[in-house]
Amino acid sequence: MRRLILAATLGLAACTGKPSFDDPTLSREKLNLEEFFDGELVAYGQFQDVFGTVRRSFEVTIDGTWNGEKLTLVEDFIYEDGSVEQRVWSLKKTGPDSWEGTAPGVIGVATGQEQDNRFNWQYEIDLPIPAADGSVDTLRVTFDDWMWLLSEDRLLNRAYMKRYGIDIGEVIITFEKLP
Repeated sequence: MRRLILAATLGLAACTGKPSFDDPTLSREKLNLEEFFDGELVAYGQFQDVFGTVRRSFEVTIDGTWNGEKLTLVEDFIYEDGSVEQRVWSLKKTGPDSWEGTAPGVIGVATGQEQDNRFNWQYEIDLPIPAADGSVDTLRVTFDDWMWLLSEDRLLNRAYMKRYGIDIGEVIITFEKLP
């Protein structure tokens, strides 16, 4: 019986609505990724499982550099348990509104598309997961990130995570450009 309830819950979670570029634009803001992420930023986020339980929270400092061709993002994570992680993204603009990127742990190439005030970023990654004994395992997941420019210095990110095609949770992050 428990398995049936779990299967039904996971099935319903997989049916939840997700953003789309077909959704109406509700802002006059125009996102230019290279402008927003050029400079210093701070972000705050948390991971919630499919049941809504917050499993992890973090703060990220980001140093972004746009050289006219490549956007480099150095992300330094500090988690609630004191653990740290650094991820360095290298993004390349491939068209007026399209992007590709790589980072350690990312499988293949991440792809992204800008439209009006939003950006959709999709990739597969081996996430480091600390174990109780101090070792670090990895968990391969796919991300479907949706970002919305809220103002010239604030951006909201909601990332949908899947493992083996099944929703496992969401990451919600707010980014703020520093003066």
